Amino acid sequence: MIEGLRFNKVQFAWLGNKSAIEAVERANSEVFAQTVNADGTLGYYSYISVHKDSPYYSLGDVLNNAKVINFGMGDPNSTSGFLVPSYYVFALNNVNPKQAFKAVRGANHETNIMAIANKQVDAAVHSSDVLERIHTRQPDVANQLRQIWKSPLIASDPMVWRKDLAPELKVKIKDFFLSYAKNGPDAAREKAVLNKLTLGGFQDSSNAQLKPVRQLELFKQKLKLEADATMQADEKRTKLDDIGRQLSDIAKSQALTPTL
Repeated sequence: MIEGLRFNKVQFAWLGNKSAIEAVERANSEVFAQTVNADGTLGYYSYISVHKDSPYYSLGDVLNNAKVINFGMGDPNSTSGFLVPSYYVFALNNVNPKQAFKAVRGANHETNIMAIANKQVDAAVHSSDVLERIHTRQPDVANQLRQIWKSPLIASDPMVWRKDLAPELKVKIKDFFLSYAKNGPDAAREKAVLNKLTLGGFQDSSNAQLKPVRQLELFKQKLKLEADATMQADEKRTKLDDIGRQLSDIAKSQALTPTL
């Protein structure tokens, strides 16, 4: 999708926050809207779940027994499936999941949820919104899971478009999303579509919603650099200073511009 945006094969897309950062940085794109949950909230969570019969009841239980645990991780481009747990669960606890666990497998959220329910993994990462959808469609599967860790709130998914999209098209696209299921002859049908996605609609947004996720990425890079014993001291200091400047710039911009 990012490459499609980059080479103008795709003009606008629905992405996760981490992928949207890449689109903004590499594919001449910007955020123009974000999803709104059915209850009106503007975010979701990353979970680590185990089977309801599991002997593990906390994150500490999982980390302390990592050597005998098969762990399900998310896709590397997933905010809730990879970036958030990489920082809050592993980086902050100084844990390398590939070294700590008996085995680590990567998959999307639904696959991880099914793997927990079927006892193919002992614990796995998935997002709260995907679990809600499975609760609606397959409650017997969702009820096999027990959550042992919940992340801070993650901003809901952004919609991005190429910056050079024709202005009149930008107006039509944004109007379509912001008015979706709110008025017009198709409102009832559109609400039914949103209900299946456990969404309430879309609202205006900007690149500002990506700042917290960008901070997570920079913090993760910082921790990795600090732990690197093979890098020359001067090179390490230069890179750490650069990360520090970027973090400072984000903090300053957040103080000046309200984030969603």
